[in-house]
Amino acid sequence: MASLPRVTLVLGTRPEAIKLAPVILAFQASPLFETRVVLTGQHKEMVAQVMQLFQLQAQRDLELMTPRQTLTHVTCAALEGLRLEFGENRPDLVLVQGDTTTAFAAALAAFYDQIPVGHVEAGLRTNNLFDPFPEEANRRLISQVAQLHFAPTTESAKNLQASGVVGEIHTTGNTVIDALLLMAAAAPRCDVPGLDWQKHRVILATVHRRENWGAPLKHIAMGFLKVLERHPDTALLLPLHKNPTVREPLQEWLGDHPRVFLTEPLDYDRLVAAIRGCTLLLTDSGGLQEEAPSLGKPVLVLRRTTERPEAVEAGTAKLIGTSTEAIEAETCLLLENKAAYEAMAMAHNPFGDGKASERIVAASAAYLAVN
Repeated sequence: MASLPRVTLVLGTRPEAIKLAPVILAFQASPLFETRVVLTGQHKEMVAQVMQLFQLQAQRDLELMTPRQTLTHVTCAALEGLRLEFGENRPDLVLVQGDTTTAFAAALAAFYDQIPVGHVEAGLRTNNLFDPFPEEANRRLISQVAQLHFAPTTESAKNLQASGVVGEIHTTGNTVIDALLLMAAAAPRCDVPGLDWQKHRVILATVHRRENWGAPLKHIAMGFLKVLERHPDTALLLPLHKNPTVREPLQEWLGDHPRVFLTEPLDYDRLVAAIRGCTLLLTDSGGLQEEAPSLGKPVLVLRRTTERPEAVEAGTAKLIGTSTEAIEAETCLLLENKAAYEAMAMAHNPFGDGKASERIVAASAAYLAVN
């Protein structure tokens, strides 16, 4: 009896873990494949939380994470570790997700060994190579070596076609909606000591992107404080990223405010509960631009560009940048103007129906000619 084709999924960060979890589960449920999961360790603790939540086990962990690690370290360590992994357990297909340094390094490692690459969430573009950095370059580079492009939307599929990429393009929807729907029904309350969800309108915020380090981060924090000053009935819930470059300044500027609740990163089920319970979101995250509209929450994006223009076009998200004045004005508009709020909250989510993982498994089976 011939052995089953082996599909190896490589991930290293929390967003990858969330978005690949339903894909891993779908491959594991299929009798057509041997499924192997490899962690790079780029974000160790945060990935472990997600793996436990979805009851997933990795077959290998490269454990490359180091304090204040550089992009060069992550890339080189992942390349070397994956060279050994692919040599010992050669896949028939390697799947990577998104635009992280792990995803880029895994795609390059597979390419060096002439192993086909499938790219989940392919085709996102801002058309500014340095914004976001390094994600825009990472996803473009992955597109050049992938044989299977799993585009989340028709817009991202058009981006791939315009780029003249080699390989098959499949429009699947975004797997984050699959993950969200798996969690939403069972998500617990997001209890935070001192935060009264009944008393306050809660603004959920996340800030971590490299381009917002330094002065933009301070402008963002001051904008948060202006909003809280104008609206005594609001509270800010801000889960802190593990990176001290982001974490320490936010603690300094916001830590003493009685209506600012700084927490550790929320487990994914608690994050889903927080999205469900909040009034609106302020974020520089990509994934939250996709998740929040599924639960009817407006998203103000703390960036100058977005690789998810569908959210802006649909009206579920709005790019507001990082100036203190813009954050105050745009947030207060939604807090004060019911029509403006409902226009965003009731807009159609363009990112999928929760069946992206099924489509990825089917396209992979067709590519590998298994049935």
